[in-house]
Amino acid sequence: MIKNDLFIRALKGESVERPPVWMMRQAGRYLPEFMEIRKEFDFFTRCQTPELASEITVQPIRRYGMDAAILFSDILVIPQAMGIEVQMKPNFGPYIPNPIRSQKDVDEVFVPNAEEALNYVMQAIKLTKEKLDDEIPLIGFAGSPWTILCYCVQGEGSKTFDKAKEFCFTQPIAAHQMLQKITDTTIDYLKAKIRAGVNAVQVFDSWGGMLSPTDYQEFSWKYIQQIIDALKGEAPVIVFGKGCWFALKEMSVSGAAALGVDWTCSPQNARYLTGGNITLQGNFDPSRLLSPPDEIKKMVTQMIDDFGKDKYVVNLGHGILPNIPIENAKAFVDAVKEYKSRSY
Repeated sequence: MIKNDLFIRALKGESVERPPVWMMRQAGRYLPEFMEIRKEFDFFTRCQTPELASEITVQPIRRYGMDAAILFSDILVIPQAMGIEVQMKPNFGPYIPNPIRSQKDVDEVFVPNAEEALNYVMQAIKLTKEKLDDEIPLIGFAGSPWTILCYCVQGEGSKTFDKAKEFCFTQPIAAHQMLQKITDTTIDYLKAKIRAGVNAVQVFDSWGGMLSPTDYQEFSWKYIQQIIDALKGEAPVIVFGKGCWFALKEMSVSGAAALGVDWTCSPQNARYLTGGNITLQGNFDPSRLLSPPDEIKKMVTQMIDDFGKDKYVVNLGHGILPNIPIENAKAFVDAVKEYKSRSY
């Protein structure tokens, strides 16, 4: 049994004394202890070495005591497992030397046995579970099929993902085949993670907001829905679609346990759009962690009041930035732990 089960209870919609807190990208780049590891090992070595990945996962828990840990990894381990070369270039980001641009390219991509191809992730989960010793839950994650396709086709990060959209709109048959291959791999991967011991999973649709509401349904949401359906009863699924407030109503009846919200959607609107029936997660602007600690605490308290303490997980509206002072991250977590509901 997990000793601190606030996070799991919030995902189930149970009443809690205070909401749980964790931060997207909490394991990593803003922590001095992470920087020490980064000096010695490159990005994918850190992902592919279970001892390093598990150590990085628990670093923020030791320092701040969040209510959930999220496994240190990357969404692009999926295309790597599918036979697509992915590099992580310093001061540049992800780079795919041979992007997917044609039906022939799609035909060459294979659906692997995720447990075998990504065994290092499963080993990292087992090591992390030992270190956590059932104190708090562990979250596993994957990118949404659309977000993975964006990188595979574009070949690198982008502000518009114009090549990815062009591929979908000019070669829709090839695009849907690619999306289905990614979906099948992702389902297999997340199921393997659950077997290895994660207590919940999150699907990151980082680039869903690049699509119009109509295109979002066709090229992103229907594949996320497949993932939710496949994991039903196995573990709670959180869906975070950045910039996807327009889909919150449909997401709320999908069977997902919780929905992530970014900072462009107010708590009131998020509750309204989802009918108040589902756990929400978010939505503090990561840049706001540059505010003074006292101000951060006030804003976090107000955010909890606005969402309500139940059916709510305190988080950022996207990943924590590398330049956030460690005392400011502490103020964010402490504000939640110190929270006293005005009605409780």
